[in-house]
Amino acid sequence: MPYKAISGIGEFGLIDKIAALAEPTLQAVPELLKGMGDDCAIYQPSGKLRQVATTDLLCEQVHFDLLTTPLNHLGSKAISVNVSDICAMNAFPRYALVSIAIPPSFSTEMVEAIYSGVSHAAKEYGLAIAGGDTSASRSGLIISVTMIGEVEEEMLTERSGAKPGELICVTGSLGGAAAGLKLLMREKAIMLEHFENNEPYNKNVMADLHEYSEAIQSQLLPLARLDIVRLLHSRNIRPTSMIDISDGLSSELHHICHHSKTGALIHESRVPISASTRRIADELQDDAITWALTGGEEYQLLFTIPKEEYELIDDLKEISVIGEMTDPDSGVYLSDIYGMRIDLSSIRGFDHFGG
Repeated sequence: MPYKAISGIGEFGLIDKIAALAEPTLQAVPELLKGMGDDCAIYQPSGKLRQVATTDLLCEQVHFDLLTTPLNHLGSKAISVNVSDICAMNAFPRYALVSIAIPPSFSTEMVEAIYSGVSHAAKEYGLAIAGGDTSASRSGLIISVTMIGEVEEEMLTERSGAKPGELICVTGSLGGAAAGLKLLMREKAIMLEHFENNEPYNKNVMADLHEYSEAIQSQLLPLARLDIVRLLHSRNIRPTSMIDISDGLSSELHHICHHSKTGALIHESRVPISASTRRIADELQDDAITWALTGGEEYQLLFTIPKEEYELIDDLKEISVIGEMTDPDSGVYLSDIYGMRIDLSSIRGFDHFGG
């Protein structure tokens, strides 16, 4: 029997195949309004309240490197990435289950450091750690978080509601997490080369990273935009579609367009990129807009609203309007600073299986 490599269909092709196999099981639970396909599954326990559920894995040497990632930061990030999925549904996190597979080299204190970060982040977001599981790992460290949130039916937001002519909005600034990762990888390479050459330890070999603190924090300690969800609710704003930016602006925009059956046009000059990120890109001879489009791990929110609702957000510095949705036949494009249109179909973010 011939076999097909996962890399031949890519991460999202694999997800489509898994979703097709899982689809028949949804009939067993009519209260489950949506399974795979969005940032969260949607469950209707009773009345107008909707529960949303999400889960994420963080695997050593895939999602993080212990040479560059403090363990308490890793625990905090494991919570934030799941809170971000809840936020993408315009919902609020309530509780989480945290499971961990521990390699034999780990000490009790190392596990405690991870869970101190988990606990700190949970307190900051106002959610409970309700349980989980522990296991030995024969390879690297693995952290799995399952999180439950809730939202009133009339405020629930999915990826599929955008329409041509609506505004495309994004929170915060983009590219910083990619900049932080590039810096950490540079310092790791310098450190490894230093020790491979059997040179005595010299603290001056490593760069002073204080000036890069904003970018490094974006990579190691991202913050889910629960503040934006609270703000949207306070102003009674329900985006027509929303997603969090975990795999890069281009990939997430394609997801919204795919589920909403639309196209999109964004403008390079409007994509929010901080001055420090641009400076780091220049220093590393790289391109900040490419980091914003493909870097991922931002955990900012990308959403759409009708043009007539612009006045509800125009005073908010943390929200930028970067373009508008178009007809599905128009494709997904970026208008660069010279007015040239660049097709984003081939410019995507991170894919676990390289498809």
